[in-house]
Amino acid sequence: MSVMDYKKSGVSVEAGDELVEWLAQGQKNQPHQERLIEGIGGFASLFDISFPEMTQPLLVTCTDGVGTKVKLASRYNRPEPIAQDLVAMCANDLICTGGKPLLFLDYYATGKLDLDFAKRFLTSLKTACSKANMVLAGGETAEMPGVYSQGDFDVAGFAVGVVDQSQRLGPHLVQEGDALVAVSSSGCHSNGYSLLRKIFENDLDQWIDELLIPTALYVDFFLSLRKQIAVHALAHITGGGLENVPRVLPSHLKMSYQMWEFPPIFQEIQKRTQMSDLEMVKTLNCGVGLVCVVPQISVAKVLTQAQQFGFQAWEMGKVLRG
Repeated sequence: MSVMDYKKSGVSVEAGDELVEWLAQGQKNQPHQERLIEGIGGFASLFDISFPEMTQPLLVTCTDGVGTKVKLASRYNRPEPIAQDLVAMCANDLICTGGKPLLFLDYYATGKLDLDFAKRFLTSLKTACSKANMVLAGGETAEMPGVYSQGDFDVAGFAVGVVDQSQRLGPHLVQEGDALVAVSSSGCHSNGYSLLRKIFENDLDQWIDELLIPTALYVDFFLSLRKQIAVHALAHITGGGLENVPRVLPSHLKMSYQMWEFPPIFQEIQKRTQMSDLEMVKTLNCGVGLVCVVPQISVAKVLTQAQQFGFQAWEMGKVLRG
């Protein structure tokens, strides 16, 4: 009878250890590195959360994944865009509280660990964390044969930030007459891919570059904007499209908006699905990645700042009583 061990069951502990060691060696020069007391390689991370400049610091936490977009990354051997998707989906949610991102944790699961593929993913992940002003403080790599098919993988992310109680954004600041300013998306971002994979299944090669464009990061844009104007609320446009905006409005107010010209990829989606404009904006971002709720007097400043950070922006509507 042959000896059965963990490796023969399909799990390589050595490969996992090698990945952790490789990742720990490249931890220098990340944002907030001076606050990271203990990071990758231990059982948990320790992070200094003393903020003397804040009177009542609140921790901000959020978690997300990238959905079935991972199927495209796996099929085309392109993990890099998925890494930014993962960071952006968390970081863009975090700033909607007014919070400043601090640290990030990731969960990477696969049937069989491909070190090259995983390293490419994690290299891109660290780059995206730096762009989002976060330190990669830890994570988990899970090798689960029998759960994931050959080549399949999945990822999840967890972000932590901080905001002073007096500086948090939300419905308590929104007023009747506030403007809704749309900030452009970089494409389909990371939502609706169960639908998108069906729509483009017969000519996927032709559209894959467009479909794998990573989710835009809005952290630097927001942190810069907030130094200049009073932002009342932010809505990150993800699954459900514009249905995300009412989440940041008080119950006695509603949004009113005008339709806009969809970018080409969304025009193609609408052509193939025959969805109405309303169905489209309730399903996909349709070119809007972030909506800023600001006083009417500040609209011009938002438009200018967005342009400086490489985004298009336009006043799409107003906050009304209703």
